[in-house]
Parts: sequence; structure tokens; C-alpha cells
Amino acid sequence: MRAITDTVDRSSELFTTNVEAYERDLDVLAERMQFAITGGRGRSRSIQRHHDRGKVLPRDRVDMVIDEGSPFVELSTLAGWGQADDEFPGAGIVTGIGLVHGVPWMFIANDATVKGGSLFPAGIKKHVRAQDIAMENGLGCIYLVDSGGAFLPMQDEVFPDRDHFGGTFHRQARMSAAGLPQLSVVLGGCTAGGAYVPALSDENIMVEGIGRIFLGGPPIVKAALGEVIDPDELGGAALHTRESGVSDHMVGTEAEAYGLLRELCANTNQRRIDAPAGWLDVIEPEPPAHPAEEILGIINADTRIPFDVRQIIARLVDGSRFSEFKPEWGTSIVVGTTRIWGHLVGVIANNGIIFSEDALKATHFIELCNQRAIPLVFLQNTTGYMVGRDSEIGGIAKNGAKMVSAVANCRVPKFTVLIGGSFGAGNYGMCGRGFDPRFLFAWPNSRIATMAADTAETVLTDIRLGGMKGADTTEEEIAEIRRSIRGQYEEQSDPYYATSRLWDDGLISPLDTRDVLGLCLALAARGPGPDAGDRLVYRM
Repeated sequence: MRAITDTVDRSSELFTTNVEAYERDLDVLAERMQFAITGGRGRSRSIQRHHDRGKVLPRDRVDMVIDEGSPFVELSTLAGWGQADDEFPGAGIVTGIGLVHGVPWMFIANDATVKGGSLFPAGIKKHVRAQDIAMENGLGCIYLVDSGGAFLPMQDEVFPDRDHFGGTFHRQARMSAAGLPQLSVVLGGCTAGGAYVPALSDENIMVEGIGRIFLGGPPIVKAALGEVIDPDELGGAALHTRESGVSDHMVGTEAEAYGLLRELCANTNQRRIDAPAGWLDVIEPEPPAHPAEEILGIINADTRIPFDVRQIIARLVDGSRFSEFKPEWGTSIVVGTTRIWGHLVGVIANNGIIFSEDALKATHFIELCNQRAIPLVFLQNTTGYMVGRDSEIGGIAKNGAKMVSAVANCRVPKFTVLIGGSFGAGNYGMCGRGFDPRFLFAWPNSRIATMAADTAETVLTDIRLGGMKGADTTEEEIAEIRRSIRGQYEEQSDPYYATSRLWDDGLISPLDTRDVLGLCLALAARGPGPDAGDRLVYRM
């Protein structure tokens, strides 16, 4: 593969301005991540009570389980951001991927300092998403259970629907049946539906004195039967380990629980992350020829100023080498093969609006990668497919549909990063959330909506005024309509609005993107490759 030509002017005023602006974006991201982790509750009574009970916070629990010095890739840290008056930081649950004896596991840990670990709607969505990632990537699940169950004031948003709390039990049972281990440690109350998480696990551990399992807690028992009973007598570790058999193991402390959990993990016969890849071509990795920090100067602070996505690719891929496909045709989409952490991948990246020829080029390349079993990485930065009479004559609707269809029917693993705009059907053609990429991450400069705020302001104002024909509309009223529409689209296209609702798997820094993609590719390499029957090429 040939190296990408470096065209970045590091001494320019624009580069310096861009770096300063993006560093401010990263400061905001760090500040909001810190709030999600601490909830502004560093000295709160809930955390103090948690510690007074001899209990450990959820991220510290994960650290006590995973291999020393190994990374933990946390997912959807900002889920719930800006919702419910920020009373559910991180949506009250921690999810992510960590290594135990070199094997990747999905961790799902309740945060009992957030409303007693109750499950808020965004927390359920986060739990479900973590299980879906585990199923698709062949990961066992470790549940660190310390939950009050469903958040009853919002029961209609967490209980009855397909992907509500019951959906987590369905997934847990299906994963167990598929041979993906389901292990749990009971570290607090597991009441009502929460009792089924350890009960559905292949093996569970209860910590004496703090772990409890019951379908109906003491208040429900008193209301239903008039019986007053101590929580440990009703569902404590000794009862469930020695009498009911609901629990498989009992330990005296959390530290003992995590030592035993690591022992159980070692006996599940799961494939290590560094095992030979099998179907996926992997060689010794090498770093990019150019530092990732320069991405901050390449991304323009003014989103109306384009940038060459090849310069982004050059700072993410091995040796900054890239074998570009059809480089002279359809130049608003850049496609080609390269390597990320030694893994062979196909990259599809935007250089702006998608024209008919871009859609056809991307379709052709997607089909080739599907045929050759090469995973795809999508780097989204587009306002969508081109509009106008010339484009319609050129068949943009059909050619865009061919690209969308190719993405939908592609069977190789797909990974998406929003590095800029993600607007209109361009989001779909570039493998947005609706097209089931294995992972989708976003940069803090990204935006996602049906259209950009500028466009929405013009289009929707014209539509609104068209419906008001004959009415006496003042300039002030028209200006207020414009402000209202722009405000709505600016708020709803904000990356924090998106990540709060789990439209992505987390906001990440451009500086971490190569490593995050490397882990995702390593997970894909562990599993079976796409079936040959799914790799037929349909030339369009």
C-alpha cells in the first residue's frame, strides 16, 4: 500500500485555530464525563452510605476483576445526559468491555448510589445495548448486581415493551443457550425483576451481609402477608446458598467475590483476544506515520469549511498507508483498503455531499469487501445525498438506494465513527445506527439530524409560512419562527443529545479512535467469519 501524501500545513493560522477550538471541545467532554462518573456527588450522602456499608463503587468493582494494567473500554458513559434533571448520571449503570485472563468480557454493573441502582429508561436501553454487543461479538457477560429493580415512577417506560427490562432476561437466556457464559455477583438488593439476573446466570456469587435476592422484598411481604421479616432471613446469601440453592457460591467480602469470579472465568473455555484470528487477515501492527494529535488541527472549527478525509485516515491507520479504490472518480467519497492495528479493513469516508457516482463507487467497494470478507470502517462526515434536478436526472434516488441496500445486506463486521456531520439519508448509506454496525462511536464535534440547522431553518420556515398564507405575519414573528426552528435543530443535533439517547456507543476523542477501533476489530477476529453463502456479490 502507498503512503497517503501529507498536505497538512501545521504552521497555518487555520490549523492553530482549529486545535484551540477542538481542545476546548475535549475539555467539555472531559468535564461531562467526570460528572457522569461522579454525578457531582463526590461527597454526597449516597456515596458515603455506600462506603459505610463496606461496598465498592461500580468502576472500582470492574477494576478489581479485570487483568491488572489492562484497559476497560466503557460504553455509553454519557447515557441519560441532560435527561430527568441529570438525576441519573451515566443512566445509573456502567457497561463496557474488559479482559479477564486475556479473554474479553462484557461488564454490566449497577450503580447503587444513583437512585439505589434503580433502572431508568436510558439505563435499560444501555443494558440492552451491552447485551446486544456481547451477543454479536461472542462475549460472555459479567453482571455486578446492586439494583433496586425498575424505577417504579416510570414503570411504563421500563417494564412492558420489547426492549424493556424483560428483554434483558430474554437476551441473557439466549446467550447462555448459545454458550456465552453468564456470571453474576450479587452485591446488594436484587428485588422483583432484578432477582432474575442472578437466577438466570450460569453461576452466581453472593456476598454475605450485603447481597440479597427476593421476588418480593420485606415491604411487599408485609403488605401481602402481614409478615415482618429481616432482609437476610428473607433472601440473604446464607439462605440462598445453603437452603434454597438459588446461589452457587457465598463469600464474606467483595474482594473474595472478585477472586472467585476470576477463577470461574478461567474455567469457561472462552477464546482469548490474542488468539489467532482465523478468518481475518492480521499482521504485525505499526503506528501511523503522522501523530493523531494533528487531527485536532485538520477538523475545522467552522463546520462549513471542508477538510480532506484522507488526512484523517493517515493519522488512524498503520504506516499511514492506504490503497485507494477508484481515486479519480466519485471524489466526494474516499474508499480503499488499509490496516488498523494490523487488521485488514476497508474504509469508506466522506469528503462532503454524496453524488450519484460516489454512491455507485461506494456500492461497488462494499460488495468487494463483502466478497473478500474484509471488515468495513465508515467515517461519516456528510450533509447527505445531492439534491436538485441534475441529480434527479442522474438517478440519485436509485443510486443512493443501491448504496443503502449494499450496506444493509453486507455480512462482514461494520464499524462506524461520526467524525463530522451525519445528515439525512447519508446517515443510512454510511452505516448509521439503523444499519446495525457492530459499534458506532462519535467525536465531540459531530452532528446528527435529518438536516443541518441552517437548512432546517430555511425549509421549515418556508413550509410554516406557506401554511399561513393570508395571515398578517410580522417580521418579528417570522424571526421568532426561524429562531425556534434553528434552536430545536441545534439542540437535537448536538452530540451530547445523541449520546444521551444511545444513538451511539459513546463519545470518544479522535486521539483514542485508532485504539478503540483496534479493540473492536480484535473482537470481530475472535468470532466466526461471514459465511461464504452470505458473501455473494450483486453488481449494481
